[in-house]
Amino acid sequence: MNPIQPLATPLPADAPVAPVAPAISPELEKQAKAAAEKFEGFFIAQMMRQMRSMSRQIAGDDGMFRDRTNDDMLDMADTMVADAMAGQRAFGIADLILRQVLPAPFNAVAPPVAKNGNTTEPTP
Repeated sequence: MNPIQPLATPLPADAPVAPVAPAISPELEKQAKAAAEKFEGFFIAQMMRQMRSMSRQIAGDDGMFRDRTNDDMLDMADTMVADAMAGQRAFGIADLILRQVLPAPFNAVAPPVAKNGNTTEPTP
């Protein structure tokens, strides 16, 4: 009868060790995540400003998008919407930045989850 052989052979003492990701403080991780979300918010806000600008250019002389009466309020609303979308990481820009900036164990990002309801439940 053959004796049971171990599945893995032990490594010699002088075998090279795989590099370990550097330790990162929770505060630095928190700051990196906040900065990535702010950048995503800035990006979305710029995109919304550009879309609003283009709709003014496309509108005719008497079009409703030509009126610049509430531009300040619309700009503030666009920024608030952009920040809310960035908080949900709607575009995934913050996730991509974090994958590049943080070491491997810290950049694991959960997949996005639909917050508007479950599509598998029947609708009434």
